[in-house]
Amino acid sequence: MARKTYQDKLVELREDVCYMGEVVMERLRMGLDALEQKDDDLAHELMTGDGEINRMYLDLEQDCIDLLALQQPVASDLRFIAASFKIITDLERIADLAVNLGEYSLDAERDLFPDVDVQAMGELTLEMVDDAITAYDDEDVEACYDLAERDDDLDQFAERASEIVVRDLIERELDSPDEVETILQDVSRLLLTIRDLERVGDHAVNIAARTVYMVENDDELIY
Repeated sequence: MARKTYQDKLVELREDVCYMGEVVMERLRMGLDALEQKDDDLAHELMTGDGEINRMYLDLEQDCIDLLALQQPVASDLRFIAASFKIITDLERIADLAVNLGEYSLDAERDLFPDVDVQAMGELTLEMVDDAITAYDDEDVEACYDLAERDDDLDQFAERASEIVVRDLIERELDSPDEVETILQDVSRLLLTIRDLERVGDHAVNIAARTVYMVENDDELIY
């Protein structure tokens, strides 16, 4: 492989990772829309399209392996390839969480907890993923640290939302075993939604952490 071709491959890898990020963010948006609109067709489209993300991940994984196997990357290139490989792993997991949202929407016939703003939480996670991919593309370390701080806001949002659900469940008067069962199913679904959105934020921070490592050989944000 000629050196020029090798450098072109590095540029192509960055572009492909960013494109995967765009596709994953689109899937996450679909999951949030399915939840908000109670749209079964959109949920099924999301679930059946997961194979595309998996194929994209495997193709990029092979690209990373080829770059490592066919070349002897210098330290900075080695960090870039390793970081890119870890980032596509986080993106693939975000896509899986988006599929979860689609699955939850199939059972979400009603909103029993209007005080829990799932869409606002989802918008926050979408913004975090978008900013993480942009920081990776721009090698913007400052943006990575800013994103890691914003994750605390997401964690607090998730904690408050969970407290609202639990408090409402305790205070709610239920008249029959069937009603209890229905409420518990709704509570379980909502708590899983909150948990999964919080995990999306964690994956966004992981992307930022790998970017800092890639640019500055600093593992401070990696956990």
